Amino acid sequence: MTVTDDMKPGGNSAQAGTKKKDRTHWLYIMVIAAVVLGAAVGLLAPDLGKALKPLGTGFVALIKMLIAPVIFCTIALGVGSIAKAATVGKVGGLALLYFITMSTFALAIGLVVGNIIHPGSGLKLEPYEASTGGGDNATVAFLLELIPGDIPVLPTLVLALLVGFALQSMGKAGEPVLNGIKHIQAVVFRLMMMIMWVAPIGAFGAIAAVVGATGWAAIGSMAILMGAFYMTCALFIVVILGTLLRVVTGLNIFLLLKYLAREYLLIFSTSSSESALPRLIAKMEHAGVSKPVVGITVPTGYSFNLDGTAIYLTMAALFVSTAMGMPMNLGEQVGLLVFMIVASKGAAGVTGAGLATLAAGLQSHRPELLDGMGVIVGIDKFMSEARALTNFTGNAVATLLIGKWTKEIDMDQAKAVLAGNRPFDETSVEGH
Repeated sequence: MTVTDDMKPGGNSAQAGTKKKDRTHWLYIMVIAAVVLGAAVGLLAPDLGKALKPLGTGFVALIKMLIAPVIFCTIALGVGSIAKAATVGKVGGLALLYFITMSTFALAIGLVVGNIIHPGSGLKLEPYEASTGGGDNATVAFLLELIPGDIPVLPTLVLALLVGFALQSMGKAGEPVLNGIKHIQAVVFRLMMMIMWVAPIGAFGAIAAVVGATGWAAIGSMAILMGAFYMTCALFIVVILGTLLRVVTGLNIFLLLKYLAREYLLIFSTSSSESALPRLIAKMEHAGVSKPVVGITVPTGYSFNLDGTAIYLTMAALFVSTAMGMPMNLGEQVGLLVFMIVASKGAAGVTGAGLATLAAGLQSHRPELLDGMGVIVGIDKFMSEARALTNFTGNAVATLLIGKWTKEIDMDQAKAVLAGNRPFDETSVEGH
């Protein structure tokens, strides 16, 4: 893997992201409007709000439909990516070990915080079949049955791992199959994007139903989850990543955040860290990290170092289980953590992949909890910025740490750059 190879697609995706920015922006606005409208309907007309529950149920069913294909493609390709990254030597192996360790740690933090604040308590959400009644059920059931059923997740996960290892052992002979899986993954993710454009309808129905059933308690619980998630991400960046950066390199996390301020604005406006990938590569090189280290660490980290997503997955899972009145015991939480460590890899930057991974984790451990995911659909967009910013910061810190560990960083340059003595040349991004 070379810097040039990874920069070219990054640059292309940045251009594509610029062209699609307006569309993403409209989707974001539509989801926010749907959540507000759904909450208003639930408060002002509770019975109508509860009757709209099938809209959220149908959207969750669409997400469930794609769980198995998403898991299979991302895990099969992810195993191959691990093999490729490890072959570049010490840098790749060290990066992967660090990424797996930090993702596991972030997942554990999400579980700890979730068990402390108990998000979703008091909502008492019910599955659609148990909470609705009336003569329209046959029609609603018919429409929901039009959506293909889901495929068991755990067997799919095992099959994906076996396929990945088999393709590794085949060497170059397996590359055509890997390329075929990449094309299938592109189709699956395109379907996911299509489904996400229905998210405002699903969010409207889900929020209207839960607010109609529980009133202001639902709004309070969702606000608590979002506030706790943002605070957890902030503490993770400042305390965990900041301490690591200070101890290993002697650099200040706040100076790094200031150095990357322009990238944060870009991420905040697009709700995706993918848009800032070319700029992160250029800025890490300017900060004194060698090109080989940057070229290996940054692209690999975008798939395997998802700290913000890891925190979100475990906190959201606990929110759903508590809101459904079926909290997970310690054993189930540990099993969920192990599953998420594997399942969260390889789907970075794809709209809706986080929801699919969350649904996969719930289905593999407690399938009955999937009916409570409709509420998460409504507030997922509100937490996407924190996820993206945390993922991005984690990759920036990882690049500096691995540069220091492998002695492939000019510390004098890094200190001068973060102190503002050697400004970044914006024209250098064009080559990335």
